[in-house]
Amino acid sequence: MTFPDAIAVGYLLAAVLFILGLKALGRPRTARRGNLLGATGMFIAIAVTLLDRAIVDFRFLALGVAIGALVGALLALKVRMTGMPELVALFNGFGGAASVLVAGAAFLEVVDTGTVDDQLAVAAAVTVLVGAVTFTGSMVAFGKLRESLRWNGFSGLHIVRAATGAVALILVVGVVVQPDSLGWFWGLAAAGLLLGVLATIAIGGADMPVVIALLNAFSGVAASTTGFVLDNPLLIIAGSLVGASGLILTQIMCTAMNRSILDVVFSKAVVVARGSHDDAYGDGVTSTSAEEVAMLLEVASRVVIVPGYGLAVAQAQHAVRELMTVLEGAGAEVMFGIHPVAGRMPGHMNVLLAEAEIGYEHLLEMDRVNPTFAQTDVTIVIGANDVVNPSARDDAGSPIAGMPILDVDESGTVIVVKRSLSPGFAGIPNPLFVADNTLMLFGDGKQAVLDIVAALMEG
Repeated sequence: MTFPDAIAVGYLLAAVLFILGLKALGRPRTARRGNLLGATGMFIAIAVTLLDRAIVDFRFLALGVAIGALVGALLALKVRMTGMPELVALFNGFGGAASVLVAGAAFLEVVDTGTVDDQLAVAAAVTVLVGAVTFTGSMVAFGKLRESLRWNGFSGLHIVRAATGAVALILVVGVVVQPDSLGWFWGLAAAGLLLGVLATIAIGGADMPVVIALLNAFSGVAASTTGFVLDNPLLIIAGSLVGASGLILTQIMCTAMNRSILDVVFSKAVVVARGSHDDAYGDGVTSTSAEEVAMLLEVASRVVIVPGYGLAVAQAQHAVRELMTVLEGAGAEVMFGIHPVAGRMPGHMNVLLAEAEIGYEHLLEMDRVNPTFAQTDVTIVIGANDVVNPSARDDAGSPIAGMPILDVDESGTVIVVKRSLSPGFAGIPNPLFVADNTLMLFGDGKQAVLDIVAALMEG
């Protein structure tokens, strides 16, 4: 086998591993294996690329690998599940920035040598635009997810967006028509960075899971077009897989929220004064205690637990696992109802519960769990809000009207565990809190669950 043939075989093997890994990532039970297959494919791809490009001096490369490995290990060990959405946003942004830097360097090199052609110029222009938008858009998403970035908005934002987008398209044409004039290139990079900020700054927190999926798709597109700049088929394949899967996931998330991608991108952020809805419930809220909840659970034959972002904030997944064990020991059937947009990124709740070693057979998606609520004795909602808000189903004038929800209100009794009556990301009151069959258990999610477990053990 010749050396070029060995390179081609290596790329083919890496591409197959990427495809198999992506397929395995489609199911929670096989996701860990999928991650390992994808990582193995990437290792092979990097090794083959280094051999193919005949790297002479590996010292700087080794330094970069060491720094990257150290940062990755620290993030893996230090970042909690509550910080995963922000970390994913950062990864998307870094992917876009890497595409801009790599494709930009390659483009500037061929411009200096005078060997640039139309195909390379088009690929470089698209990469710079999409990669720059991905980078700054992801940084804005990071700030919003950490709730460290506030936006009060202004009426002319849509005009500024449109103007910036038009300028960016003109600059793309300029890069292709006059690649030797680097002013077009640098102007395009600046326009892309600005457009990324303008495109995401006004998007509300409730839409962040969709935005993360969309930015993930953008990072894949940028990587794929970088492959055309470098004439690297494996990068084209890998980027296309990421881009296509990200777009599919974006569509799934939009369907789960009954919103189009245009509604998400061009919507206005809702600025909510936290706690301002407390008076909306009047005296209709019925509070309860851990001891009363334990008495209800002692006679329940079927219990459904609905996790939300509040469960992640409280780090209550292991406490919930303990509650499940106690209930199953008493003969009750325990399931988890998972809404597609629960948490702050796609699959957030699945990963969180898997961390606590809760079996995947206990995790029911919305279409599977909804028909069972009418036969459920007790449903415990921990830190979820908008995804269980009946307004989406019953109030045509609600901001979340039409969004598919978990029909927890059809259960015999609903226990809602929350710190307060503050609204969810949508910023609206939840009629579930004052329903006749709802009891509110106020407090930290983890401590509340542990108190329920203690009461059950004592009983």
